[in-house]
Amino acid sequence: MSVSHELLDVVDENDVVIEVKRRGEIHASGLMHRAVHILLFNSRGELFLQKRSLNKDEQPGKWDSSAAGHVDSGEQYLACAEREINEELGVVVEAPLQPLFKLPATPRTGNEHCMVYRYLYDGALDLQSDEIDDGAWIDPDEMDRRVADDDPDLTDAIRLIWKRYRETPLSGG
Repeated sequence: MSVSHELLDVVDENDVVIEVKRRGEIHASGLMHRAVHILLFNSRGELFLQKRSLNKDEQPGKWDSSAAGHVDSGEQYLACAEREINEELGVVVEAPLQPLFKLPATPRTGNEHCMVYRYLYDGALDLQSDEIDDGAWIDPDEMDRRVADDDPDLTDAIRLIWKRYRETPLSGG
C-alpha cells in the first residue's frame, strides 16, 4: 500500500476518533490525526536528528526529531513509537520508551496530535534510506541555539517539540 493510501484515524480536538480515512485525503483536507515523535539520546546527552528525505511530501530535506510517524488506524501511540524507531533507525526497544508530553493538533504540528517519547541508546543505527537522507548527533546547547535562531533547516515540529522538551524538568533545560 502506498503511503498516501495508509489508513489513519481522523480525530477531533480532544483526540477522539471520529472516522477513518486515507493519509492522502487527511493531509489534503487538513484533518486532525495522530503522530509520534521520538527523541533519541546517547549516554553523552546528545540528541540524534534525522534529515528528512528529499522525497518526503512534507518538509523534505529538513532536520527533524530522531524518529516520527503517523499512528495507523486502531494503533496505540506507544506501539507506533516502538514501530517507528525500529523502522526508521533500526533500534529494537529493550527498555520502555519514556513518555514526555503530548502536543495538541495545530497548524504547526501539521494538524497532528503528537505524543513525544524519549529513549536512551548507544548502539549502531540503520537509517531507513527512503525516509532519511542523513543523521547527526547534536549537543543540546547547539540545539537550543538553532531553535532560538529559528533555524529554517529544522522542521516546525522539532522546533516546537524542543522548546517544550527544554521546559520539562527532566530535560535539564
